[in-house]
Amino acid sequence: MNRIDQRFTELKSQGRKALIPYITAGDPAPAHTVGFMHALVEAGADIIELGVPFSDPMADGPVIQKACERALKNGTTLAHLFDMVREFRQADATTPVVLMGYLNPVERIGYEAFADKAQEAGVDGVLTVDMPPEEADEFGPILKERGLASIFLVAPTTSNTRAATICAHGEGYLYYVSLKGVTGAATLNAADVAKRLAPLRDITSLPLCVGFGIRDGATAAEVAKVADGVIVGSALVNRIAENADTPETIPGQLTAVLAEMRHAMDALSS
Repeated sequence: MNRIDQRFTELKSQGRKALIPYITAGDPAPAHTVGFMHALVEAGADIIELGVPFSDPMADGPVIQKACERALKNGTTLAHLFDMVREFRQADATTPVVLMGYLNPVERIGYEAFADKAQEAGVDGVLTVDMPPEEADEFGPILKERGLASIFLVAPTTSNTRAATICAHGEGYLYYVSLKGVTGAATLNAADVAKRLAPLRDITSLPLCVGFGIRDGATAAEVAKVADGVIVGSALVNRIAENADTPETIPGQLTAVLAEMRHAMDALSS
């Protein structure tokens, strides 16, 4: 069983919801990322989304765009990402890791080479933002052969018909984008999220995880009431940006943000 599936099975048996932090690999420099990943797990992360730096991250707002710029400026490459996951696995064999990014870096090294390296490093899933399911007929099977989950996005504007197509291709979990816009955008409305998730549960058994607009423990708890998982990115990446000149302080900053969310979410089940 894929680590992602195993983790959601465990959480369901415990009556808990997944907390899924996102950070951009190599931000502020490649040497720090693995330490950040371990800090996130210690603070309560169930799955880690590791962003692949890209020069034109079209779905991301200014916070993550600048994180990509910092990472690329410091020479972060896909090879570095695989090394990061490999190093992370030396101390953590159970926390699922999902690579999240765009298609260009993958195409540059080739689908099979990417999938082979990801599997060997210990990656569990891949979310390629700009690859719709209709164009995943080649890449998807290559990932599946290696036990890597293909994870897809669903937006508030996605029709039920198209959502069914996306869900039919998806594995691991479904990433529901709570807002119209980019990452780090306006405040989400939990009632609207609940209304949109309801029909999705009729067409898929995949865990439904919500991202965009999660800022603190209160918003994480509100979303956790209606979703299977909460995804937080910009709130963490912002802390990295604010402390980029003193990277030794960043693990504590990340722990503070995530631990508050973990506590608020776990209070629901208790």
